[in-house]
Amino acid sequence: MSHKILIADDEPEIRSLLRLYLENEGYTVIEAEDGRKALELVGKERPDLCLLDIMMPNVDGYHVLAGIRKESNIPVVIISAKDADSEKILGLNLGADDYLAKPFNPLEAVARVNSAIRRFYKLGAGEVKQNLVRVRELTLDPESCTLKKGEESIALTSVEYRIMELFMTHPGKVFTKQQIYEHGWGDDFVVSDNNIMVCISKLRAKLDEADPSAYIKTMRGLGYRIE
Repeated sequence: MSHKILIADDEPEIRSLLRLYLENEGYTVIEAEDGRKALELVGKERPDLCLLDIMMPNVDGYHVLAGIRKESNIPVVIISAKDADSEKILGLNLGADDYLAKPFNPLEAVARVNSAIRRFYKLGAGEVKQNLVRVRELTLDPESCTLKKGEESIALTSVEYRIMELFMTHPGKVFTKQQIYEHGWGDDFVVSDNNIMVCISKLRAKLDEADPSAYIKTMRGLGYRIE
């Protein structure tokens, strides 16, 4: 079964170009011309990945991204004319998996889609048949790529999911920032120590807002581990 890609961009030429290349690659493509339509399609069509423009009418891409992350951890690749580092960092911190600056080579866009799909659905456990992974009250389900604390579902981005998968399948093991970066983001994207720290901080708050260090421990000078 082919993966379904949502292209959310207010420029019809860009949507048509991306559709052509993605369909040639075997993907099923759906389109949204504004942010409101994008959010509607995410809920109705359940795409496997979203290519998301920032500058869109009605609802901008950042608000669309925030809306997606409330409901889903699907990969999101931002495509935007805003290529300043601050814009990229904002997008990543909001839960994007990758950032592609306009103008772009459509072959590069397809390569990034392929990479995100491969990391999330193949390497990230989407195609792996495993038993549930449990650490204390936490339960990780590799089949559905979901995390629960007791009976409560915890919404994770795809990067956050891969980091929790790394921690929970090796409880007590200390992982360096480099190891966390390689497992969470992969070799196709460059992130800073600050990006990793922000991601860990958000994970801690999601796991236990009252006691952020209850699960993920900092080993000074070494890295992080879950206990």
